[in-house]
Amino acid sequence: MIFMAEPGFGGFMKDHKEFFNALAEDGWRAVPGYVGVEEKILSGRFDHASHAGAVTRLSRWAAGASVDHPVSHDWCEEVFLISGTLSIGTEPQESRRLEAGTYAVRPAHVEHGPFFTRDGCLMIEFLYYPPTV
Repeated sequence: MIFMAEPGFGGFMKDHKEFFNALAEDGWRAVPGYVGVEEKILSGRFDHASHAGAVTRLSRWAAGASVDHPVSHDWCEEVFLISGTLSIGTEPQESRRLEAGTYAVRPAHVEHGPFFTRDGCLMIEFLYYPPTV
């Protein structure tokens, strides 16, 4: 299935939305395969079969949530830690504690993690497949 972007967004599959409360309690859903991690899609979608699309989402980690193994994926990502803390490593073997205001940008297929949070955190993530030339 091929998704078409709304005019004005180029190759990204995004819809026009005006201001709304992104932090409202509606719209959150559990991230499959992760305990204590929820996401709220703010805009966009992926077509994984075609390696196309872009997603902007909030990621909310409950206190004590963790990903106990490194992960990688075939899309690029930018992550900005809005509040709370996120640690690289596994509890209690913390190798680096990330504070609010921390930012990362990764190309596709870069292994990252494991991660955990003692106090919970909120991140905004920009996920996108690299454009084809």
